[in-house]
Amino acid sequence: MRLAAAANGAGKLEPADAEGSAYNPTCGDRVAVTLRLDGAGRIKEIAHETVACVLAQASASILGAQLEGADASSVRRLRADVGAMLNDGMVPAPPFGDYSALKGAVVYRNRHTCVLLPIDAVLDALGASKTE
Repeated sequence: MRLAAAANGAGKLEPADAEGSAYNPTCGDRVAVTLRLDGAGRIKEIAHETVACVLAQASASILGAQLEGADASSVRRLRADVGAMLNDGMVPAPPFGDYSALKGAVVYRNRHTCVLLPIDAVLDALGASKTE
């Protein structure tokens, strides 16, 4: 609840260098992100508009606070790490340790998509697949 309420990065960047979105048809959650990138494709700034459950809101807030400096490969790695955590693996390394607050979703497989949705929106904005 604390992470969702913090809403780090909530809003929209205008102008933005990249935009992406992700949708969960099972529950209707939607996340849209806008990014500002440096010349090497690293994230300088992220904003998100999240119409979703508290799990997706918290995940988006973590990204809003910690994603600066990431590139597509590091976002893909983060997605893999969070996915592993949701399959009863280890919490992602700093600066993404706040994902530990969402580890309780492990037992609710249908909620895994909610946690991953903001990361997928960033990958969409970067034009990168989840597994490239």
